[in-house]
Amino acid sequence: MRYVKKPVPAHRVSYNPRVHGTPVLSPRGRARWTYATSGVDLRARSRALAALLESLEYRAPPDHGRPIRAPGHFAGMIRVGRETIAVTTDTVGTKVLLAEQLGRWEEVGEDIVGVNVNDLAAVGARPAGLVDTILCVRPDEGVFRALGRGLDRGMRAARCTLLGGETAIVPDLVRGIDLGGTAVGFFPRGRAPVTGARLSAGDVILGIPSVGLHANGFTLVRKLLDDRAVDLAAPRPGASEPVGVELLRPTRIYSTIADALAGRPDVHGFAHMSGGGVRNLVRLHARLGFVLDHWPVPPPLFRWVQSLGELPDEEMFETFNMGIGFVVIVARHRLSEVRRRLARAGAPDALAIGHVARGGGVRLPDLGLEYAQYA
Repeated sequence: MRYVKKPVPAHRVSYNPRVHGTPVLSPRGRARWTYATSGVDLRARSRALAALLESLEYRAPPDHGRPIRAPGHFAGMIRVGRETIAVTTDTVGTKVLLAEQLGRWEEVGEDIVGVNVNDLAAVGARPAGLVDTILCVRPDEGVFRALGRGLDRGMRAARCTLLGGETAIVPDLVRGIDLGGTAVGFFPRGRAPVTGARLSAGDVILGIPSVGLHANGFTLVRKLLDDRAVDLAAPRPGASEPVGVELLRPTRIYSTIADALAGRPDVHGFAHMSGGGVRNLVRLHARLGFVLDHWPVPPPLFRWVQSLGELPDEEMFETFNMGIGFVVIVARHRLSEVRRRLARAGAPDALAIGHVARGGGVRLPDLGLEYAQYA
């Protein structure tokens, strides 16, 4: 079903001025949280990152590898001899605080794998290995055993090997536990990285559904849960399982799906719809636009989160995946064949959600939303 809402005049969304840590009040006098007021200021992050990159001038000599320029992409890539290697690093973020609150750790163990191998998938790299990072106040055998079970599930789904990791006991640095990892991928059989350079107007955007919030937006979600005194052991309206369990559902892993398509001339782009929501598409091409005019109805969980905080659509679509976790962009004339391949690879639920057009940015015309840049 298409997500239809009465069209409204499009308004360009870049960054709204917000005061860090201070929610505004809704017309009913309730705190109205946003991602920025919950503590995640994407504009400040962009400024800080720009300052870091401006200060980093060193370039290694050519015999140490030749970096592949793909500004803003999902994984870093470097050419070493005849091989191209992709590397990415990410954390589970504040979802671990919800795991701690519920005493459930397997899901976030699986997330360590998902958040990383999905970024490798977004450049068409096959995952080879992952190292995990665990920062904690003190190692707990039961927690670590559960994390291991989750890691094992994630590794099996991604067909990836755990190479090792780092466990740091740093009570002066963290209050609970922090989870992350670094994944390395490669390009088999002479496969070229998928960077979006071959995108053209008219290409079809296919969306592969998510299985929930994955591991993004939890700083905001946790503020809403606390502010509205939500009982995590009870189901939300219309659901059959506790809301805490529903929110913890681990990230869907897309690496084997992307691996089945990467290297095909009719597949022009991939995108992992993680932090930044639909803005992630801007990372593929600066001079082309992405028109999402057939976005499916978001799963009820997202609308429930939205209702908790009376969040506008613009906030939802730039913070959460809104039901689509990964995107494949294909040449229109090969759409049917690619969809058959997706079904065989484990994504029979892929659906057309839009198309590539001239211009720039991301547009959801049914909602009157337009995002000019990546956050």
